[in-house]
Amino acid sequence: MPWCPPQGQPVARRCRMLGAAALIALAAAGCVSRRGPETTGSIATAAPETLQRDAEAWSKRFDANPTDPAAAIGYAAVLRAQGQRAQAVAVLQQSAIRNPRHFELLGAYGRALADIGRLKEAAEVLARAHLPERPDWRILSAQGTVADQMGEHARAQSLYESALRIVPGEPTVLSNLGLSLALAKRLPEAERTLRQAALHPRADGRVRQNLALVLGLQGKLPEAEEILRRALPPAEAEANVLALRGMMAQPNSWKALRNAEGGRGARPPAKPGA
Repeated sequence: MPWCPPQGQPVARRCRMLGAAALIALAAAGCVSRRGPETTGSIATAAPETLQRDAEAWSKRFDANPTDPAAAIGYAAVLRAQGQRAQAVAVLQQSAIRNPRHFELLGAYGRALADIGRLKEAAEVLARAHLPERPDWRILSAQGTVADQMGEHARAQSLYESALRIVPGEPTVLSNLGLSLALAKRLPEAERTLRQAALHPRADGRVRQNLALVLGLQGKLPEAEEILRRALPPAEAEANVLALRGMMAQPNSWKALRNAEGGRGARPPAKPGA
């Protein structure tokens, strides 16, 4: 995570928010499945009682038929939303053993492994989640996020570029590529890539947060702050602005960026049968 004040101080929470923002694009593509994206940060907006109700429903469906990949994927997504990431891995692992050629399941399993830092295993599972002759851009992008977390930025960028050949201009992949370039200290290229991503009609606030971060790393704080204020609700924008200023004031901001952890929240899927 980026440098933060001691626990208990208001800015500490804000700085942790920026830590999630720092690699939020990596998280975003890493959480994409063929069912659609899981939105980073949505945990905070889901009521605990709703998550618990959904977890119970998916648990019953999974227990009734552990061989059902959809049940495993749905149950694991809710577990991840509750912060029970190791349990989500266990659920997906059990189902993956029974369904070794189910690509969506393998993709979810690989991303779940990456969530808990089992990066080598994640890379191996994601490599089996699509066919070389039928590459899946979502999996390629997820493979890139794992490579970035392993410090293999050149390989990660190659994977993102392969994904972009399938879906030119896809903002989540461009945003991942931009952050990867930033991690490799190629800031002008990172800025150009993130600006391209931010111009896409489907780009969301997370892409603009990443652009603001890269601008801040180059000392372009006024523009970075303006982007944050346009991209986020007022209170959240101000919190991120303060966090950005605090991060940029530290001599180890590069180390903070490299060590930042993307918050991999999962949007709970619909209830079984919904």
